[in-house]
Amino acid sequence: MKRANTRPVRAGSVVIGGGNPIVVQSMCATRTQDIEATVNQAEMIHAAGAGLVRIAVDSAKDVEALAIIRQRVPEANLVVDLQENYRLVTQVAPHVNKVRYNPGHLYHHEKNKPVREKVALIAETAMKHDIALRIGVNCGSVDPAMAAKFEGADEPMLDGVTAMVESALEHCRMLDDLGFHRYVVSLKDSDPRKVIAGNTRFAEARPDVPLHLGVTEAGMLPDGVIKTRIAFEQLLSRGLGDTLRVSLTLPFADKWKEVEAGNQIIADIEAGRFRSVPVFQDHGLNIISCPSCSRVENEAFVDLAFNVKEMSAYAKEFDITIAVMGCRVNGPGETDDADLGLWCAPNFVNLKKGEEELGAFPYDVVLDRLKVELDAIIAEKQLAAGAAR
Repeated sequence: MKRANTRPVRAGSVVIGGGNPIVVQSMCATRTQDIEATVNQAEMIHAAGAGLVRIAVDSAKDVEALAIIRQRVPEANLVVDLQENYRLVTQVAPHVNKVRYNPGHLYHHEKNKPVREKVALIAETAMKHDIALRIGVNCGSVDPAMAAKFEGADEPMLDGVTAMVESALEHCRMLDDLGFHRYVVSLKDSDPRKVIAGNTRFAEARPDVPLHLGVTEAGMLPDGVIKTRIAFEQLLSRGLGDTLRVSLTLPFADKWKEVEAGNQIIADIEAGRFRSVPVFQDHGLNIISCPSCSRVENEAFVDLAFNVKEMSAYAKEFDITIAVMGCRVNGPGETDDADLGLWCAPNFVNLKKGEEELGAFPYDVVLDRLKVELDAIIAEKQLAAGAAR
């Protein structure tokens, strides 16, 4: 398989880029502070063939748990996903092989401090502890200043891609200026077209930087793998992509299937087996749901996602997007573009119609209210279609 000539970036016992085998990774879905469950899942993901195992850390207690997990799973290359508290990098770095930070999240913490200073702390810590970094940009959580600067720069189908790419390039320049080059970049969205466009544009500007591929909130099987294949087949066949994750909404015991799916996609492309259509068809009902990860505050999220898919099947012919998000980190922002969005808190579910907040509902009630809103949208579409005839 053709490979881009990216520089090698070591993360523990694996090397990303530089012509090395594509590294498949996954993320623990358990609460980080549930040490036994997280250890078991990290071991399971590693045993399935993941070269990197990611864990989310958002508090001092998470860091304490991480230290124990590191001791219990020494064979796995651990990656920490920093949230808004970027300063935790100094505490997590001794226990991991790689750290991912989101440029958009840096905006929300210590807003009066220049972003460059925050990036400097992350880079200096990474150098001190001999670990790699990932600049992880998501189209749905781009730095607000960057999003405003490039508003309207893209055609509607690719809205936000330019801001995502420019954000990644800006942070590459920051790290380069700091003398830190041991980093990879990811540019993700739930729409495969944006993933393809973003990664292609970035690679044209920075062909030296290894790429981490992923489609966020890809959803449940089999649709989640299909969406991911659309992006991966287009990018990997062009030589773009050095590490990847297939992000699926799965029961916690089945997270290893992300690794299996990733390895299968790579094997198919290497063998010349292409299973997806060349152009993403976005007609009909589109269910977006985030991968069950350690940021999920209530495991009922997974059941809710499957119930939403089952309940809404009758609307399959209508161009409607429903987003089901499992946490407060990605939920509020990444449901904005959906017709109907749900983001889950510990004891309730926030329901939205576009950017409009409809209220917070108990888990056992929200599905009925969602159906009411879905029926209303269908009625509006049918009325509009009748008027157009």
